[in-house]
Amino acid sequence: MPPRFPRKKRPAKKTGPRRKAKVTSSKTTASEGVRLQKVLAEAGLGSRRQCEELITAGRVEVDRELVIELGTRVDPGRQEIRVDGESLRQSKLVYYAVNKPTGVVSTNSDPAGRPRVIDLLPRTQERLFPIGRLDMNSEGLILVTNDGDLANRLTHPRYEIEKTYRVMVAGHPAPEMLRELRKGVRLAEGVARVEDVRLKSQHKQSAILEMVLREGKNREIRRVFARVGHKVMRLVRIAVGPIRLGSLSAGEARSLTRQEVDALWKAARATPVSKKQASETAASEVAASETVATEMPASKTATPKTATPKRPASKRSVSKRSVSKRHMSKRSVSKHPMPKKKKKKSS
Repeated sequence: MPPRFPRKKRPAKKTGPRRKAKVTSSKTTASEGVRLQKVLAEAGLGSRRQCEELITAGRVEVDRELVIELGTRVDPGRQEIRVDGESLRQSKLVYYAVNKPTGVVSTNSDPAGRPRVIDLLPRTQERLFPIGRLDMNSEGLILVTNDGDLANRLTHPRYEIEKTYRVMVAGHPAPEMLRELRKGVRLAEGVARVEDVRLKSQHKQSAILEMVLREGKNREIRRVFARVGHKVMRLVRIAVGPIRLGSLSAGEARSLTRQEVDALWKAARATPVSKKQASETAASEVAASETVATEMPASKTATPKTATPKRPASKRSVSKRSVSKRHMSKRSVSKHPMPKKKKKKSS
């Protein structure tokens, strides 16, 4: 057998620090860009919460890459955003005030083919939707926009945006009934609270009231008045926050001014304190002032003379006979009167 020669060992390769692989991602740094859900909401795809659901469902792409992580920041001017495979077109934000007549629905899609609020607006390529709702038998002011962020703030109960209504009811409401409405009326889903209600005028068989709400329960006003025994004959919304219906005729629409939009944003950013929170804070302030007053040392000149409390005598150690007159209670005095001292006759 031929002799086996040992194999030569190959010299080890010099290894340096590994280079990090380049990762191509559509995300920008945390300090740059705008949150993706905000961009989608401003494009009119819905509120921020609805746009977050689009992202988590895997329906949004940024630069042809699927994005499912919330909080992703993008640059709409440089990056391509797609929803369901269609490029997102940066739309111009528009705002309308509409006087909705009766018989018109607030929803965007109606299988029955009834007239919609958006049908009262001029035709546009923007995706518009109403802010909040009015039932088909109600009328008055309703705002329509493609600004999903503002719509979410105006409809979310946390921001407590005031909505003013003019209500015609059958009969003549009593003052006690108005106080009951301000206190709150219990419904199936909870207590419906009325911010304010005032009687404007009375007729032979009806009355007109003005009511302010900060909530948005389904058919709330009609159900509240039904609980107190009055039927709503006509319901008109006359104001949403700082925007009023004014002289706008039924079925007409107008664009909001820049000042009105700024006023809406100001009202949406300000969260008023509820009456319950105000009463709780007032009670805490009173309790705090009382504790401070008790903890502060009293001065010698300002100390009023107060009677020292008497210690109750124990029944075992002290008998009734040995109790002196000044320690006796009124009951014991009445039951055991002290014997009167006899006057000594003068000799």
